Amino acid sequence: MKNHNFLLFCARAAALSWKHKPAFVRSFHHPLRCLTNTNTDIHSCNRIISDLLKSGSLDSAAKLFDEMTERDVITWNIMISGHYRRGFLRESLSLYNQMVSQSFVENSSTFSTLLSICSSAGLFREGREVHCRAAVLGFSTNVYIGSALVDLYLRMGCAGIALRLFATLPERSLATWNVALRGLCETGRSKELLRMHNEMKVEGLEPNGVTFCYLIRGCGYERCLEEGMQLHCCVIKGGLVDSNLFVANALVDFYSACGCLAETRKSFEAIRPPDVISWNSMVSVCAASARIHEAIINFRGMHLFDKKPSACSFLGFLKLSSSSRNLVFGRQTHCCVVKAGFEAVLLRSALIDMYGKCGDIDGAVRVFDSALERTLECCNSLMTALLKFDLVEDVVALFGVMVDERIGFDEVSLSSSLKAMSSSSFPACCSLLHCCAIKSGFESDAAVACALIDAYSRSGEVGSSRRLFAGIPSPNLVCFTAAISALARNGMGKECVAMLDLMIGNGVEPDEVTFLSVLTGCSHSGLVEEGRAVFHSMRARHGLQPERRHYSCMVDLLGRAGLLDEAMRVVEGTPWEEDFVIWSSVLRSCRVHRDEQLGNRAAEMLMRLQPENPCSWLQASYFYSDIGDFEAAKHYREIAVARKVRREIGRSMIQVRES
Repeated sequence: MKNHNFLLFCARAAALSWKHKPAFVRSFHHPLRCLTNTNTDIHSCNRIISDLLKSGSLDSAAKLFDEMTERDVITWNIMISGHYRRGFLRESLSLYNQMVSQSFVENSSTFSTLLSICSSAGLFREGREVHCRAAVLGFSTNVYIGSALVDLYLRMGCAGIALRLFATLPERSLATWNVALRGLCETGRSKELLRMHNEMKVEGLEPNGVTFCYLIRGCGYERCLEEGMQLHCCVIKGGLVDSNLFVANALVDFYSACGCLAETRKSFEAIRPPDVISWNSMVSVCAASARIHEAIINFRGMHLFDKKPSACSFLGFLKLSSSSRNLVFGRQTHCCVVKAGFEAVLLRSALIDMYGKCGDIDGAVRVFDSALERTLECCNSLMTALLKFDLVEDVVALFGVMVDERIGFDEVSLSSSLKAMSSSSFPACCSLLHCCAIKSGFESDAAVACALIDAYSRSGEVGSSRRLFAGIPSPNLVCFTAAISALARNGMGKECVAMLDLMIGNGVEPDEVTFLSVLTGCSHSGLVEEGRAVFHSMRARHGLQPERRHYSCMVDLLGRAGLLDEAMRVVEGTPWEEDFVIWSSVLRSCRVHRDEQLGNRAAEMLMRLQPENPCSWLQASYFYSDIGDFEAAKHYREIAVARKVRREIGRSMIQVRES
């Protein structure tokens, strides 16, 4: 047997399962080492390395690669793609760096593999560098590399760049179109998706099953019911519903996402036979519609048709338990998950979320502690649950565990930790997390930026809040509202009104929460005229109906300014004339301005609205004490004491600089 034939035999034998290998093959690495010093040609070695990598023998392939006296670009490509297939992405890029440093010139296969690595691993900075290298060597217009670049930029969220690259490709096959459609589908860009479908028809390309899958799923993500139904007609005409299970499942998934139970069932019943994905969609749509009984019937149907439930089968039940706060049903679902033997991260995270939303924080902690490995998703779910129960110290401690154990963190972790730390009102805590956000690149994330703005404002660092807002390139509604709330919290009413004007000038439409923050700022600053203008513009300019919180804030603003008659006109003009919070504001204003007549009416109204609420009697006692009617004050205080009123004692903390 010739040397290279023997090597190929040994390498291919390595792909066999261990128990089927001949005894002498189990120690074939020694002849490999010996024969690499012979005149074995590069082509044969490349084939051996390829077979070794396919069998999972990365160490043996690496040894043979290191002992090769001569290599070519194909050798490097095999090693890079082999490590990529085995999940060693960083090692693949390291091999590429070695390849370039040793003056090997890449070919189209090299760039296709590298771009796939960068797309799948989210290594976008490295992906842009590979793009530059491909452009320098003249490969960027290659149809395969062009498709990989389109996919990369769509995953980066740069749809404009991706579509421009797509438009410049000299040749676009159906596979290239499908790559672009997949990227638009996964990023939820339904308008561009449908426009691209029309362009395909103009160019005379006939969509296949894969094309329709992306188009239908994209419509499902954006709840585009009418467009999805038109695509349904197209696939019926093309005969794809009966012949392509993926298209049929995409239709079930689409109607499920749109909440159309009847259409989902019709599409499901048209599948012969339905697979697990089809059953999962039916379970999900029933669960999303709060139809527990039908969801359970479909779940049992999976067992009757010998379809083993997947992790997705239980997600719908857990979401239903979370939304309906049905702890009993959630626990039953948890038992099924354990019985089925699922250890999926997504399920564990959903279980923690379910227990948290159903009010069983101990159950959430138990699920988290039972995990064999702590993951970012589970940590985020537990952090959200802890924050809901105001367990801020535990949230901060969990963030520390995530850093210490190198679990990492993302924008959800940072925003949750900032919300927890903001309650301590310590600037040092905010600065610490701010540094983490900058180092990890999450400072520009809207949720993190808003949480930072809120945290700094609560600690009195309103200047830092304003600088953070100024650094947001395109602030949205949430960012503007967070900035206005920060100003209002620190009594900067004029700045609140100016920020509202800036917001409207930038084309961002304010909502009810925004107006409430502006009115609060005006109330704290005593800006009556500005408050009136803002309140009236809600309905007149923006078509928003003021809620009871807005009326309460307006009554408080006018009452603080001593305009009690106007405040009463606002009260009488509200749909909630008999509202406890509004009349509480009236009574507080009467205490300040010593209006005995209106105060008597407000006190009587409070006790009539909520006689069982001890606070009503306590507020009345304070009012009568302020106007000098101590007998009445004593009477109401005795009633409050009898009803066991406990006043929350206020406290404050300061941060002392260390010397």
